[in-house]
This record gives sequence, structure tokens and C-alpha cells, in this order.
Amino acid sequence: MTPPSLDELERGVLAGDRTLLARAITLVESTRLQDRDEAQELLARIAPKTGGSTRIAISGSPGVGKSTFIEAFGCMLCEAGRRVAVLAVDPASVRGLGSILGDKSRMQELAQHERAYIRPSPSAPTFRGVGRRTRESVLLCEAAGFDVVIVETVGVGQSETMVDDMVDFFLLLMQPGAGDELQGIKRGVLEIADAVVVNKADGELLPFARDAQQQYLAALKYRARKHDGWTPPALLASARERSGLDEVWKSIEAHRNAVDIARRRGDQLVQWWREEIEESIRERFWSKQAVQAETAGLERAVRENRIPPTQAARRLLDL
Repeated sequence: MTPPSLDELERGVLAGDRTLLARAITLVESTRLQDRDEAQELLARIAPKTGGSTRIAISGSPGVGKSTFIEAFGCMLCEAGRRVAVLAVDPASVRGLGSILGDKSRMQELAQHERAYIRPSPSAPTFRGVGRRTRESVLLCEAAGFDVVIVETVGVGQSETMVDDMVDFFLLLMQPGAGDELQGIKRGVLEIADAVVVNKADGELLPFARDAQQQYLAALKYRARKHDGWTPPALLASARERSGLDEVWKSIEAHRNAVDIARRRGDQLVQWWREEIEESIRERFWSKQAVQAETAGLERAVRENRIPPTQAARRLLDL
């Protein structure tokens, strides 16, 4: 099959063609040098049509029900007339870089909705918990007319700060029974949350969910303030019963009115720019023939403790 031209990709993305949107995202995710150049050209062309969505990250520990929550939340938004894109980052193997890519099967109802689009992508080993080109994928979805873009991340961890640098609103999903879990989550993750939502607040778990809500409300009071004018709420929701979802959306809208989103996105663009410089330097460094020729010998010397790692690094850098 002949790959679509840049003109065809541009027209297709702007027309909301899902097939060509998928091809465009595949292009920006490619590591081939030629594809990277074409991807940058495509992004430059669609740039005027980007920036119009509400960007939301949804994170939480495995088993908290992220996919179920996103499906229920996304369906609610679609039924309210919004167009929802979900960028679901699947766990990738550190060794083989394979990924599960099962989110479409877990969100079958949302995947079939005419106003929704789900794109599973493997997490990159250097960007644990988030795809290496998730930012570009967000822009493409915006250009395709989606006014809500949800980034589902891989669990809770240090990488969530990277996701926070890509979105307007960071939603942290938690389970009923906060005691041990509250102690176990990283303080930094709680500090970047714009809202905590206790999921599975139904049936026999409802009293435990209410207790967890109070614990998170207390914890949020003592955390460092992320934004002036915004105090993160702790909310209850049930993806299974589809209750509390409207309150979550109201919180997201209230946050948008309280926080200077334009300034936040400007800061994010500068951060993206710096990361691109660092990543490009790393790629160019390791692609140098002189570096490649010396790497194996120096690696053996470091492994056998014949040379300090700092000195070995200096030798490569001096090349």
C-alpha cells in the first residue's frame, strides 16, 4: 500500500478522517529520520487548528479502573455533544518494547461511538508511563476536531510529572480504602493532581469510598499549592453506575476558569522545547561513528572496574 502524501494526511486530519489521523499519529511516532522530517512538516501545517481542546490526564494505580472510568466518562461527554479522543498509553516491555495495546477491547462501547476516537500507543523506555510523541498526538487530535483529549497513563509513578507537562488538568483516580494506599502513593503525584477521584464508590464499597474521600481532602489541604486560585477537590464516582461523572466534568470546567491555561501551555511549550534539545543531543551523540567505535571497549573497561565511569564518559564526550 502506497503511504499517503503529506497533502493527503493534512487534508484527512483536518477533515477528521480517522484512518488518516491514525496514519498521521503513526508518522509522528516513527523513529525513522525521514519520517521525523515529514512529521515536523505536517505538524507545522496543522498548527493553526490546534489548541482548542481540553487536555486531561487520567492516572491511577493498576486495578483502580482507569479504562472503565474513561469509557464511562468519555461516553457521557460524547452524549453531551463533545468529541473525545483517548490516547491510551500501554505498558511497554523494557527489553522487547512490546506492548499490550488492549484499550480498544477494554473500551468497546466508547470505541464504537461516532464521536470518539481511541489510539493505543506503547510507552517509550525513556518516557515511562507516557508515549514519546504523545504531545504531537494531542495536537493531531485537536486538528481533527476533538475538543476533549484524554491521556491515559501507565499507573502511578515518577513519570506522571511528564504527563502533567502535556495537559491542562491532571486527574488522579484512587480506590476506596485509602489508609495504606494514601501512605504508599508518592507525595509528588498527589502534589500534581488537580483533582482526586475515588472510583468504585458504589454498593458495599460506598462507605469506604466516603472515608477515603475525607482522607484525601485532608491530605490535599497540606500539600504545596500547584496553582493560585485552585484548591484540588476530592470527589466520588462510580464508573460502573456512571454516577458522579458530571461532577468530575464540572470540576474540570471550574479549573479551566480559575487557572491561566494560556500561561500554563506556554510554560509547557518551553519545557517541550528543552526536552527536544536534550533528546536530539542524545540521539546525535550516540549516532557518531567515533562514539560507536569506542563504546564497546569503554563499556568493558567500566564493567571490569578498570576505569571510573566518569572518566569513561569524559573520553566519549571529548570525541
